[in-house]
Amino acid sequence: MGAARQVWLQCGFGRGEAFLQSWAAWRDDPGRSSRLDCIALTSQPPQAADLLAAHRGALAPLAQALAARWPPLTRNLHRLSLDGGRCSLLLALGPLRDTLTELRAQVDHFVIDELPDAADPLRSARAVARLAAPLAQLQSAVDTTAWRHALASAGFELMSPGDSGKLQAVYRPRFTPRQRHATVTFESTPEVVIVGAGLAGCALAAALAEQGWPSLLLDSAPAPAMAASGNPAGLFHGVVHGDDAPHARLHRAAALRATRAVQDAVESGQTQGSTAGVLRLDTRGREVAALQAELQALGLPESYAQALSPAQARQACGLPLAHPAWFFPGGGWVQPAALAQSYLARAGALVRFRGRVTVQSLARQDGRWLLQGADGGTLVAADLVVLANASAAAGLAGLPTGLLQAVRGQLSWYRQHEAPADRALQLPRLPLAGAGYLLPAVQGLAVFGATSQVGDDTADLRPADQAANLQRLTQLCPAVWPAAGLVEGLLGGRVGWRCQSPDRLPLIGAVPEAGAAPAERLEQVPRRPGLYLFTALGSRGIAWSAFGAELLAAQLTGAPWPLEASLARALDPARFLRRRA
Repeated sequence: MGAARQVWLQCGFGRGEAFLQSWAAWRDDPGRSSRLDCIALTSQPPQAADLLAAHRGALAPLAQALAARWPPLTRNLHRLSLDGGRCSLLLALGPLRDTLTELRAQVDHFVIDELPDAADPLRSARAVARLAAPLAQLQSAVDTTAWRHALASAGFELMSPGDSGKLQAVYRPRFTPRQRHATVTFESTPEVVIVGAGLAGCALAAALAEQGWPSLLLDSAPAPAMAASGNPAGLFHGVVHGDDAPHARLHRAAALRATRAVQDAVESGQTQGSTAGVLRLDTRGREVAALQAELQALGLPESYAQALSPAQARQACGLPLAHPAWFFPGGGWVQPAALAQSYLARAGALVRFRGRVTVQSLARQDGRWLLQGADGGTLVAADLVVLANASAAAGLAGLPTGLLQAVRGQLSWYRQHEAPADRALQLPRLPLAGAGYLLPAVQGLAVFGATSQVGDDTADLRPADQAANLQRLTQLCPAVWPAAGLVEGLLGGRVGWRCQSPDRLPLIGAVPEAGAAPAERLEQVPRRPGLYLFTALGSRGIAWSAFGAELLAAQLTGAPWPLEASLARALDPARFLRRRA
């Protein structure tokens, strides 16, 4: 086998011919790298049907596999896992000059079919050089005097044309480039210790296993996903905001990735769920035309979001609705604990689980982390530790008081299968959300809710919260309620705690040093070596688990980041120090 990873980047995707050819050549190469990570930048992406129509013969099976995982074409980075995770395509949609500067990767081979910034070849060359690995190869269909001078200035050494007749170069700078994003290297692949075996921890184990990295999951419970992930079902969907600010773009990226994760789990038979869509009522008094205009202004495709009139929404869900609704075709619902188990099944032999283990403290000794129990004894030692144990991560990471909040939530259910026909709730065909939510039948239960209280540690079901959930249900859709009322004794529920941050975004990345001073740039914040956070997923744990896991796995293993650098900074645990500055 060759190197552990080969990273390939193309400026200009066309209909995917260069990518498919590179994928096919990698598969046929007996000395190939263990993994092939491809990045494609394009402002005019093809539709899935275009991929199928453009490729016949030997490339047809690969084109079909690619089309089957083709995403809604929103302006995001889209990571497509192919060939059992051994090959990936990171599709960067938007103007090339913008997307190239947002990438975080170390590229071994460049294919330049068009310049990222045709008006400024030197800017293009410097942007390419920033991503170049030592001795990176470059092949360019663009061959002008200005482009040649720009490449030479950026550290590329021009070579004689190859068989293709295209411009060839190798990255061999005469200066020592500044390492902006250096990664820690290990003599052998380390086992990552993950504290917390909820959705976040299990998803991270799967993402690491896809990169060939082993992990050890520790949890105080006897089995994975027994805390907030133990709810009978939960829903996930994207968002639409008129300014398309970082929050909206982040939630969109997470929801798109969740669709694929849930589809894979459902199709494998590992969980019940659906990705047939979610309806979210818009109760701001606007007409559906205003919603449609918002989608058009944002350039969001129908495969991601649609604006429906009350009549169209009724046709979609089967219940009369008083408001227009956003329809998210890739949204849906799933059983969180079963989804967590599907992540562990994907990780296979590369993950180990130890239950009934409570980590009380961390100590640094001889360059390694010692995870200690209540008696001060060492439970395990590790080079890399990820704290995915919700709000309990704050104490272990030395975070400021109040940065992570535990939010009590009480959801309700009605044992629909035990109720007579005239005392059953009228359930929608699709999950319905707004001021509360209601799911289709989940194993005979009508699941709805939920309350949200910060700083509340009451574990028992509260009748007042059950009443509040029922009130939300009638506000969501009065037609849900049976005329004869509910059957006493069939109403139940569950209490759990979500973890959230002050800005309602997760904390994903390296832990700042305790007592670190405020800094204007995140790169200036000192970090605790080998210690990372993956927590504060809030009420969107299903959506954030798969996407956040892939982002953190990339940061740990050196894979290309599946998220724009500017958006990743919005998730960095050190962002609050920057805001204080």
